[in-house]
Amino acid sequence: MIYDVAIIGAGASGLMVASKLNNTDKKVTLIESNSKIGQKIKISGGGKCNITNKYMSSDHFLGNKQFIESVLSRFDQNDLLKYLNNHNIYPKVIEKIVKGTYFCNSGTEVVEMFRKNIKNIDLKLNTKVKDVKFDNIFTIETNTTQIKAKKLIVASGGLAYPAIGASSIGFDIAKSFGHTISRVDPALVGFTVQKDQFWFKSLSGLSLDVQIKVENKIIEGSMLFTHKGCSGPAILTTSLYWKKGQISINFLPKKDSYLPKRFKKAIKDLNIDLKDYKISPAGNFGFTKAEVSKGGVATDEVDLNMESKLQKGLYFIGEVLDVTGELGGYNLQWGFSSGNTVNI
Repeated sequence: MIYDVAIIGAGASGLMVASKLNNTDKKVTLIESNSKIGQKIKISGGGKCNITNKYMSSDHFLGNKQFIESVLSRFDQNDLLKYLNNHNIYPKVIEKIVKGTYFCNSGTEVVEMFRKNIKNIDLKLNTKVKDVKFDNIFTIETNTTQIKAKKLIVASGGLAYPAIGASSIGFDIAKSFGHTISRVDPALVGFTVQKDQFWFKSLSGLSLDVQIKVENKIIEGSMLFTHKGCSGPAILTTSLYWKKGQISINFLPKKDSYLPKRFKKAIKDLNIDLKDYKISPAGNFGFTKAEVSKGGVATDEVDLNMESKLQKGLYFIGEVLDVTGELGGYNLQWGFSSGNTVNI
């Protein structure tokens, strides 16, 4: 059999485009390395699925702003909420962690929605893609079989969460067709610290509201001290923009900021500026702890229909592209928006 469309990856972007193609006359296959679909959706937001954000805009993303804005404008947070409501899923804004974040009752309900919405798609689970070649049609070599398709959509994600099947296959495919891949690094991840910040470790488990300056951004939110260094929502978003060098932490972001006794005791003999404490992170916790990866397929080599400018019939969507959002529902929205944008 030669499929009209093959989709690699059953995450947010892959499931979105598969559901869009579900009721067409096209023969479509969805290839997933895991034994189940939507594994990352299921665990996102601590299992509650932080699915989108009230304040959606390209300002909350790392990547080409014009490209991002164009994709988001065609399927924004309101379109996604309407889509979910039509399938009896009603996310609510819960701002305890990040301002404007919409959470579902569970990630499982979203996955179940997609399971019903792709019932006409030929689903191939436990199928790992090894290589892709093109000679008039795409030939996809997997660990179990050879799949042929007229068009190929790469929705395989990035390198974060290797425990649920993350791999470099999307980048490998892109490279084989001549695409530029910007450096792929862990993002939305905690920092390890230098010797000067080893006092952080004595405060493991303590959380404080802070304001952080990184590059040209100001991030506000909670910072968590850990036995490895620091994490928490503010640090995770900071990691998206941090390259190398210093960040500045304001431990007193508000007039009524409260510093716990444990914190005061830890800094008692340290000469630090509480409103402008500069640190140079040693590194981060790596891909195994990162929520997403940043970097990927260069967006200037992809048109606004998500099709490769270098190979007709080849599409890239979701996290495999060089587009990464902040913490708070931005990355799932990007997955759904980019998946919905594809028109075949």
